[in-house]
Amino acid sequence: MIQLNVMIMGSSYRLVCKEGEERTLQEAVSYLDGKMCALRDSGKVKGNDRIAVMAALNMAAEFLSVRTPQGPLSEMTILEVKQKLTDMHTVLDNALIPQENLF
Repeated sequence: MIQLNVMIMGSSYRLVCKEGEERTLQEAVSYLDGKMCALRDSGKVKGNDRIAVMAALNMAAEFLSVRTPQGPLSEMTILEVKQKLTDMHTVLDNALIPQENLF
């Protein structure tokens, strides 16, 4: 397992991923950071927890909108998509554990 230090909305997180998946995780972090910063900067959503939930909902809607036979996931089985989602949940859970200890 590889540990990466990343920044999301100005906060530092130490994330763990499998060897060889660092680039994918970095891309996911960058994409999430962009979504969250855009929501924060719009001034319409206040609070990091609300920003995270809204970003997750927006990303889920994007994911569902490309669920077509010609889409980017067309070559993946449902099991592979579920595994990817499970992996993302694990990464998010590991990233948010230090935040829970702050409250």
